[in-house]
Amino acid sequence: MATHKSAIKRVRQSEKRRQRNKAVMSTMKTMIKKAHSLMEGKELQEVSSYLIKATSYIDKIANKGIIHKKKASRLISRITIKAQKLAK
Repeated sequence: MATHKSAIKRVRQSEKRRQRNKAVMSTMKTMIKKAHSLMEGKELQEVSSYLIKATSYIDKIANKGIIHKKKASRLISRITIKAQKLAK
């Protein structure tokens, strides 16, 4: 365990960040799962409005550095392509 002041503070900070990142990642995964379930229910109006909300959230956490920008792009691309196939 850390013994000097700065190391103790660093442990506190990293734990706080870990908890925040865990919550954000959980929310992101839930949003993606909900988008997929809406697509299976074929509710086009709800899918399009929820898709905007989900993509916005994914972009925000990518800009904050919680996930990589390319991962965010990949996730958004996948759910958007699936929604477009559903619309056809």
